Amino acid sequence: MSVIEQATRAREAAQVLATASRRAKDAGLVAMADALTARTPEILEANGLDVATAREQGTPESTVDRLALDASRLAGMADGLRQIAGLPDPVGEVVRGGTLPNGLQVRQLRVPFGVVGIIYEARPNVTADAAGLTLKSGNAVLLRGSGSAARSNAAIVAVLRDALLAAGLPADAVQLVDATTRDTVKELMRARGLVDVLIPRGGASLIRTVVEESSVPVIETGVGNCHLYVDESADLDMALTILLNAKVQRPSVCNAAESLLVHAAVADAFLPVALAALREHGVTVHGSPEVAAYADDVVPATEADWDTEYLALELSARVVPSLDEAVAHIRRHGSGHSEAIITSSLPAANRFAAQVDAAAVLVNASTRFVDGGELGFGAEIGISTQKLHARGPMGLPELTSTKYVITGEGHIRP
Repeated sequence: MSVIEQATRAREAAQVLATASRRAKDAGLVAMADALTARTPEILEANGLDVATAREQGTPESTVDRLALDASRLAGMADGLRQIAGLPDPVGEVVRGGTLPNGLQVRQLRVPFGVVGIIYEARPNVTADAAGLTLKSGNAVLLRGSGSAARSNAAIVAVLRDALLAAGLPADAVQLVDATTRDTVKELMRARGLVDVLIPRGGASLIRTVVEESSVPVIETGVGNCHLYVDESADLDMALTILLNAKVQRPSVCNAAESLLVHAAVADAFLPVALAALREHGVTVHGSPEVAAYADDVVPATEADWDTEYLALELSARVVPSLDEAVAHIRRHGSGHSEAIITSSLPAANRFAAQVDAAAVLVNASTRFVDGGELGFGAEIGISTQKLHARGPMGLPELTSTKYVITGEGHIRP
């Protein structure tokens, strides 16, 4: 089936979802969650084939980690759908409104986009998250995953579609676009009028291609070149704990720390301990000459390192003379995703938060918290780094548009 045919069917499903009750949508979400749990073995079998193929092709282990599923991750996907069912329904929410002096009633209401296309790489958990969020927000979704996860995604979507039908909702609310050819990406990007919005999730090259070549409106998600700045007043034990969590807990995701900035006043006390701890966890540090002076195994950083999202056990590191230079470094090299400061100074925290231009700024907390689930939004579509409509973790409200409903009693304009 062509992308155009799928998009046409998605529009028909979207018309049903636009007026579906919260009870109906929540029942569909619960049915989807239960089906993922009940059919875990067949999903894991398909995923095992994808993982084996990826390893045979020499795929980096950081990418394999993003691809791999196990019973625990599948249970997490099912829990994510149940959490979405428990969230308020954004559709129909009154954003603002009131009665004008002339008696006209004006309400701005949240409404679904209609058909959402999502182009993403490697991570099959996105398949369930995206299906759940779009369903709850009243949208149909066209999912175009990567070829490396084709069997996993096909198994997941088959399960979700069966669950939707069993719950009395249209199966075409969730469709998987063929990932065996790049032509389907081009078709999605040119399906203006059938697809209402595209959301790319993946590396910088994918996102740039979709943003630059799509005639369909795009909500831009971004790469995560996330920084951790250790201020001169930082609690250094806290800083070390946060650094290890931000870099090591799951290095293959976009909210993992990729660059460490340390104030010169605490470099002697902090860097020898931090470098030793990073070494114990297998992290390769690409450092400036000042950082390299503290350990023989520091790899000299190149200019390219400051702009790199490693998505692996690698980290760039630099000593800075001031908070101002830390902010300037982040402005030059940051990707607008998530930036953190470790400090005991409230003025420093406030200045960092005000001056750093990013979707999320964290004070004395790990960048790993920039996640819809961790922030109480349920699953997320992605982290938007743009400045229009949606910025930061994209939950349910960010998957809606608005329209005005104006009610009168025979009003005419004088």
